[in-house]
Amino acid sequence: MAYNTAYDLDSLVVNTKAATVYTAQENSLFLSGGLIPIVNLPAGSITAQIPVMGSVTATKLTSASHDATDISVTNVGDTKVTISANIYAARDVLRDLGAIDPAELGRVLGQSVAKAFDTDVMTALAGGLTASADTGTLNVDDIFDAVAQIRGAGEFGQLYGIISPAAAAELMKSIGAQAYAGGDFQTEALRNGFVGTVGGVRLFQSAFASATATGVTGFKGAIFGMDAARIAMFKNVDLEVQRRAAAVGNDIVASLHAGMGIVDATRGVKLIDAA
Repeated sequence: MAYNTAYDLDSLVVNTKAATVYTAQENSLFLSGGLIPIVNLPAGSITAQIPVMGSVTATKLTSASHDATDISVTNVGDTKVTISANIYAARDVLRDLGAIDPAELGRVLGQSVAKAFDTDVMTALAGGLTASADTGTLNVDDIFDAVAQIRGAGEFGQLYGIISPAAAAELMKSIGAQAYAGGDFQTEALRNGFVGTVGGVRLFQSAFASATATGVTGFKGAIFGMDAARIAMFKNVDLEVQRRAAAVGNDIVASLHAGMGIVDATRGVKLIDAA
């Protein structure tokens, strides 16, 4: 439905907001919380403190007698990882003159917010995780080596991998595209980005998982467990409209208040081509 009058705000706000939120959620690998868990924070918060619990050694009692032996108290140490809020926003002015489809505008704004957030998440993974051995051309052996490195550190949960499209092409060519099949995932980005499962790792591809996007030389992607990182969600994707008389139209602002941080770097590796 076209919006071309200053008084038809319902057709503007409802359609644009719906398209913005839907597009951002569908086009982001991370906003669904399927790969990296999301911690929701109260409105107005600026930082999130994520507790990291240390490991302990269990006590072994060898006596079966009914005596007064107690298990010793084990103090579980903990540290905190602080994640700061970021504001991701995209703004446009929708003038009264001109039949602009508000849903189309919402899609553009939603995509821009999702792109900015996903790029920052991949940059954080590229900068915060431990590097694997030189991958060269990405193949199945590199995935197995990365899994061994993570499992050796004690992470035995589900592993996810996000690699660049170029690295995904290298991997699929090395094993044959028929080895990969689609999956039943929540969002369009997860469905269309799914490459396959190799060595227990669910692999996805993202344009933001490249050396160019992250600024990390040789970066081809990352493999990690769900406890390697957290997303602090201060306010999910939203859209606000405000009348701007000087522009003879309305300010349209899409925003996301969120941050991402590495919680335990031993639960993931980054795939680096050091050649």
